[in-house]
Amino acid sequence: MLTAINNLLSRMTEFARETCWTLFRVLVASMFMTHGYDKLLGENPMEPIGSGMTTLRIGDLVSYPVPFDINLLFVAGVVELGGGLLIFLGLWTHVIALIAFVTMTLAYLISHLAWFPTLNNGELAAMYWCAFLVLFTAGAGPHSLDALIAMRKAEKRQKKIEELSN
Repeated sequence: MLTAINNLLSRMTEFARETCWTLFRVLVASMFMTHGYDKLLGENPMEPIGSGMTTLRIGDLVSYPVPFDINLLFVAGVVELGGGLLIFLGLWTHVIALIAFVTMTLAYLISHLAWFPTLNNGELAAMYWCAFLVLFTAGAGPHSLDALIAMRKAEKRQKKIEELSN
């Protein structure tokens, strides 16, 4: 009975998948950008060098001084704001989602290292981690600059093939 209902719902929602995928990408990117905005342009903006988080610490396991005293919070803000904007537009989505995925992995390990995210306020980092993993593997979807660029390249290839065959 539940299988039949599930199949019916699957057929009913088929037309909305592209729109929902775009909505998912845009909302994830928009929310992600707010974190970067706060780090880079908020009340206490991060300095690129010399202050903030200049040592990568993961629990008691890793303590690595970052070369040139680069502030990792500034770098995270750039990934969040700039990368979020690129994902919002659907441009270079696989690459940017991979960078954001790695950033969220580090954020979780640095600030929320524990098995159960609810105990250490790590739910948001874990959810972004999952969202960027999905965006990395699935891409931007049909309503994106990536899709537009791919379509234009395919049209150019088709024109070249037609020219060669004439």
